[in-house]
Amino acid sequence: MTVHFVGAGPGAADLLTLRAVDLLRAADVVLYPGTYLDAEVLGHCRADARLVDTQALDLDQITAAMLEGHAAGAVVVRLTSGDPSVYSALAEQTRRLDAAGVPWDVTPGVAAYAAAAARVGRELTVPLVAQSVVLTRAQARSTAMPETESLAAFAATRATLVLHLAITRTRELMAELAGEYGADCPVVVVHRASQPEELVLRGTVADIADRVEAAGLRQAAVILVGRALDPSGGGESYLYDPARERASKR
Repeated sequence: MTVHFVGAGPGAADLLTLRAVDLLRAADVVLYPGTYLDAEVLGHCRADARLVDTQALDLDQITAAMLEGHAAGAVVVRLTSGDPSVYSALAEQTRRLDAAGVPWDVTPGVAAYAAAAARVGRELTVPLVAQSVVLTRAQARSTAMPETESLAAFAATRATLVLHLAITRTRELMAELAGEYGADCPVVVVHRASQPEELVLRGTVADIADRVEAAGLRQAAVILVGRALDPSGGGESYLYDPARERASKR
């Protein structure tokens, strides 16, 4: 049987793809990240499915649960928060499955940053303001960042920044960004996007840390930084310019 890695989206049970829901309904074993997942997502699972919360498990234990289910002929779904392409530990888990000769596939999901942008109604790539989005994270008690991926290097681009796993370091990160983005640059923090506990904080590079600390946020939040977040800024896309020459319809 194939092990299915499935993006659970930002948390809301109705933001899963149709394919994800079908896989959950068929699953005999579901491994899920309890720290980030709204419990209603598991409502798509059968009543007799074995549910394994991975928040207290290490990689060996998670792999063992998947291999055990596979050996028993079970349909195994490994849920990841958001989309499996970003910060999901997909690489190390699938390496181990490959070594064990276990087939696997991936079903994408709605990324947390996309849900956050949707919640505040902002496009992250606004003409003449920002045409790139940088997805990165902070490093504290976590895997070391590559030397070439410093926040200062990304800030020099002045692209829209999406900071994951960074909420406890908001103040120092804003201090590092102030030189390139400016103290008045818009910042949005979305905690548990799409979930019942969702909280949106709006501010600037200068004051967002005060708002985060006042709210007591410690996890499950994404930070968006950039001029694209200002609804009054930007130009219009050349693609839809009335003056652009268009092929005639036949």
